[in-house]
Amino acid sequence: MGERAFGIDPPTLFSVAQQIKRVAVDHGVQTGIVVGAGNIWRGQAMAERGMDRAQADYAGMLATVINALALQDALEKLDVVTRVQTAIAIYAVAEPYIRRRAIRHLEKGRVVIFAAGTGNPFFTTDTAAALRAVEVEAEALLMAKNRVEGVYTADPLVHPDAQLIKRLTYLDGLNIGVRVMDSTALSLCMENKLPIIVFNLNREGNIERVVLGEPIGTLVSDG
Repeated sequence: MGERAFGIDPPTLFSVAQQIKRVAVDHGVQTGIVVGAGNIWRGQAMAERGMDRAQADYAGMLATVINALALQDALEKLDVVTRVQTAIAIYAVAEPYIRRRAIRHLEKGRVVIFAAGTGNPFFTTDTAAALRAVEVEAEALLMAKNRVEGVYTADPLVHPDAQLIKRLTYLDGLNIGVRVMDSTALSLCMENKLPIIVFNLNREGNIERVVLGEPIGTLVSDG
């Protein structure tokens, strides 16, 4: 979305694509991406305004497909071989999500973009990210955030004195009420000992820094 109030900002999209290329192509890191759709549609917000929650969530899943196709286009313009897999079958524009096929794409050096969440209403994109990461046996789950450096003691956009938390255990994330990710997603990561790194997507080069092990953002692990 960049500085826009809605939709897709081409310079921001291209910047993210360039960062992904550096990780996936230049460093040869197998890369899977789960996209949300808050720039287009927020199912929970629409449900709060009276829309049926399941319908609102399905609309949100379709919105993630729009973002996935836009990101695929940006990556392919950089000559990055990319596949979009969706949890809801949309054969004209993407592959259906098949775990073994996704792993095979990753092994061949293709970037895989997972869209349409889990394919089920009432589950967040956070949960989809955790689920896909566990399914493809990822080494880490990188949570790219908008305009925040990681996990804070309070919402830094509301409370300027909020402090960045550098390290956090899964249980702390569940118990002390800080916003790491959806509790279902966090529990799934904890059960599978999948490290989570929360960082600011808006800082140019941060995706590469995280992958190369620079200590930025917040590390959530088993301690």
